[in-house]
Amino acid sequence: MNKQTNECDVLVVGGGTAGTVAVIQAARAGARTILLEVSTQMGGTISNGLVTYLTYFRVGSRQIVGGIGWELVQEAMELSNSEMPDWEVKPPTRPSYGVVVKPAVFAMLAEEKALAAGAQLLYSEFPMAIEREKGRWRVECVGHSVARTIYAREIIDCTGDASAVRLAGGECERESECQPGTLRFKLGGYELDEIDADRLDRAFRAAVASGELQASDYCYCDRRGLIEYLRCGGANVQHIVGADSSTAETQAHTDITARRRLLAMLRFLRRQPGLEHCTVERCAATTGVRETWRIAGDVMITAEDYLSGRQFDDAVGLTYFFVDRHCETGIVQEFIRPGAWPEIPLGALTVRGIDGLTAAGRCISSDRDAQSGLRVMPSCMAMGQAAGAAAALGVRLGVPSKRVPLDRLRVLLREHGAVLPDRFA
Repeated sequence: MNKQTNECDVLVVGGGTAGTVAVIQAARAGARTILLEVSTQMGGTISNGLVTYLTYFRVGSRQIVGGIGWELVQEAMELSNSEMPDWEVKPPTRPSYGVVVKPAVFAMLAEEKALAAGAQLLYSEFPMAIEREKGRWRVECVGHSVARTIYAREIIDCTGDASAVRLAGGECERESECQPGTLRFKLGGYELDEIDADRLDRAFRAAVASGELQASDYCYCDRRGLIEYLRCGGANVQHIVGADSSTAETQAHTDITARRRLLAMLRFLRRQPGLEHCTVERCAATTGVRETWRIAGDVMITAEDYLSGRQFDDAVGLTYFFVDRHCETGIVQEFIRPGAWPEIPLGALTVRGIDGLTAAGRCISSDRDAQSGLRVMPSCMAMGQAAGAAAALGVRLGVPSKRVPLDRLRVLLREHGAVLPDRFA
């Protein structure tokens, strides 16, 4: 076993959507920054989960999320020959448009920018223990043939499951039954005009009744025919009830279940007229999980706060996505009230009762309805940038990240392109 010791100012645990931006921001702000990422690349749900439709960076003419996340997206779209939507044309059923990025391009760009900023990237490693020692954090990590001790002034938990916060003894909470997860995939090998939609629906209902399939294999089955499942090629329409990514054991069970459900659907489809050559053209490496643990922060964002656009004194970013809580066979949605612009307060990223420890991403301090809107990628990017800036500034000033002067934090964020509420601009 190769044993190593590292020291840094800021340790980011988890290189997903929030962690990617947190690493780049902290390093660009001058902090010695290390990323600890359990997979082999940056990008998280984008690169490993193939969730590539990112909503929302803009609403009409208003930029909601800018900064490093927007920089990454713009460059990824340019390298993928993709065009931005016409933001001034409002879609009929949604507040705005998403942007589509190529996952491999996004991951490579994120890595390039993190390295260019001076960050150290440690892939295929994860923390086993986190303790406070002489005014700094000692983090014991393990990876393939590597045991590592990292000493850090600040830790940013971007695992999505509050894994680092829980290891450090921080208070967290979760629902007794979390939202289902989704394995992203793309089907092909068929022509829609060769399929009898009514016959297909009858066969699907029979397969569910017999136990061959589950209603959650097509989460909209109560509202839309299976022809719509085929029209989108699968994509985001599978629900894995009980999906959990908070431990290696539960993640493995979730992924195995998701792939087993997809195989069952594929075999069913290939027996139907017109679908004999249906196949899976691509599939994500891991199941997307929508919620597990949330931190107990110094501020908790409620659904009322979120939907009404409550103004927080310590706001460090904006977000904009509707309440989008998934259940076994459908989604509960509630849209943001007209004229409201939801804010992200620093206190929802800082861990109650612990200094030098923040969290960014879907484990933000919030109730479950607010979390269902906050968990999307642009929001997580804004959180990651705020956490990265706060940690780097705290190290520079010799104070914990939760106690950095807000005016100086906002100056730093603006210098790196972040979008703040109008009253702080």
